[in-house]
Amino acid sequence: MPLITITSLKGRSKEEKQKIGEAIHEAIVESGVPPEDRFQRFLDLDPENLLYDRYYPNLEKGRSENFIIIEILLSVGRSVKVKRKILESLITKLKEQSFDPEDVFVSFQETAWENWSFASGEILHI
Repeated sequence: MPLITITSLKGRSKEEKQKIGEAIHEAIVESGVPPEDRFQRFLDLDPENLLYDRYYPNLEKGRSENFIIIEILLSVGRSVKVKRKILESLITKLKEQSFDPEDVFVSFQETAWENWSFASGEILHI
C-alpha cells in the first residue's frame, strides 16, 4: 500500500515522469507489493520552492537540477533489509535511465495499517 510522492523542479516531460514512476513501481513490486497497487503523485516546483544542499552529506560531484525527492509512504512492518532491496533496485533502474544516483533522495515513511482508506471511507486492513 505505498503512496509515492516524487518532487522535482518543473520542466520534466510526461515521458520522463512515466519512466521515473515505472522505475519506482517496479522496485516496490519486487519487494512484494501487488502490481495493481500503484498510487503516485508528481510535484513540480519552481526553483524558489525546492531548496536543497548540493553536497550534503559529503557528495563529491553534488546534486544537479535533475535532483528528485522520492517519498515512499508504507504500512508499518517493512524491515531494513526490504528497504535496502527497494533502494538497490530503484537506483539500478534509474541509472539505466541515465539518472545520477547523487540526484536521488529517498525517504521512507511508515504508518499503521488502520490509517489507510482507499475508497468509500472504509478501512481495508484492520
